[in-house]
Amino acid sequence: MVRRVVTGHDKNGKAIVVSDGPAPLVTTNPQRPGYVSTDIWRTNATPATIVAKPEEPTLGPRRQLPEKHGTVIRINRVMPETEAIRRMSPEQSKQLFAALGNEQGSTFGKSGRHPLMHRTQTIDYAIILAGEIYCVLDDSEVLLKAGDVLVQCGTNHAWSNRSQAACDIAFVLIDGDFDADLAARLEGMTAT
Repeated sequence: MVRRVVTGHDKNGKAIVVSDGPAPLVTTNPQRPGYVSTDIWRTNATPATIVAKPEEPTLGPRRQLPEKHGTVIRINRVMPETEAIRRMSPEQSKQLFAALGNEQGSTFGKSGRHPLMHRTQTIDYAIILAGEIYCVLDDSEVLLKAGDVLVQCGTNHAWSNRSQAACDIAFVLIDGDFDADLAARLEGMTAT
């Protein structure tokens, strides 16, 4: 359970706590035992509109990505990787990403070396809160430990927990657009 505290303003404009309790949108997936994803907040514009008492932005169907010009902050718990994940088929990978609300994000079977390979058209800040995890890229990987921050710039990647303990990661996803040159190169990669 992730405690979420949201502030706002009273009728006189003074700062107040609007809500304090568990974040309401928690997602699990039977294909990934122990995996928990907690959406903390979403915005749907840049600049984000600031109101006195914000409405709940996380309700509704699970969406992995932010809305156009929006952001998402979530905390994921990733358990040690199982043999079942390592042997996942491209179809099973698509089903897993469909459950996250992003079936088209899965790149396994096109250009991925790990069953959870995917790409999002976002800039992501991944902050390792506890544990350790590998960020697997097309031809390399990097081990991240508690306190490390990864800035993910729309790259094809997967998360692989090869330790014996859970890894907690805070993600901030910011909607983005690939520049024309990069978009053309990426299109050429998936065509081969």
